[in-house]
Amino acid sequence: MGSAKDIVVRPIRAADANRIVRSIHYSGKVATTSKIHLGVFLGDKCGGAIQFGDPMDKRKLIGLVDGTGWNEFVELNRLALADWLPRNSESRCIGFAMRWLRKTYPHLRWVVSFADATQCGDGTIYRASGFLLTGIRKNRSMWRLPSGEVIATLSAQATWNDSVRRRLGFTLGRESWSEYAKRVGAVCLPGFQLRYVYFLDPDARSRLTVPVIPYSQIDAFGASMYRGQPRAGGADSGTSEDHSEGGGATPTSALRDRP
Repeated sequence: MGSAKDIVVRPIRAADANRIVRSIHYSGKVATTSKIHLGVFLGDKCGGAIQFGDPMDKRKLIGLVDGTGWNEFVELNRLALADWLPRNSESRCIGFAMRWLRKTYPHLRWVVSFADATQCGDGTIYRASGFLLTGIRKNRSMWRLPSGEVIATLSAQATWNDSVRRRLGFTLGRESWSEYAKRVGAVCLPGFQLRYVYFLDPDARSRLTVPVIPYSQIDAFGASMYRGQPRAGGADSGTSEDHSEGGGATPTSALRDRP
């Protein structure tokens, strides 16, 4: 089977990365803003993909680090790894990806990502990889419709677009998301969203404009989650072997074809 040290991470085509993410990521969907696509290989077999790109709303995140240029940060949109990959594959892949970003895109200063502690996990692999925890908030963006479908509506309602409106089947421009949610009885899912930051440029760390939150606060907030289930043992009680937990940013409609 090999070990995590045998894993190789290298660029792949966007179409291939999207196919991998759709098949093994817990959300079942890709982030449309992804621009950088890396494949995860063990021997001659591909076992996952890592995708980076713009956040859904860069204006709301650029101020996290003072003096950041518009093209000086990216979001880790998706990290999707197959279950058959060896232990510690997540941290191996993230470490390689960060070194590759630093070398390939020297203008980048930092990376932001989000852990979906509403449907997936609280970001164990981010903590193991040296990300700083900079935000814990109750979920306000993931809603369950009466049909059982889970839909994401970001605070800027970036996902509340014409295609979503058409799929849900009502008149465009006549009804806001909040009005629609109230009318059909959509329920906001209980849980949390956690924000993590990784500094490619160590000098940028001093310009972080928000406090660094101790990892212990995840458990204190009641935000600890593993494999989609709240866990009472604490956010740092062991390392996840669920390769889907690395979830990535921008939660999307959940298609749970895997744990």
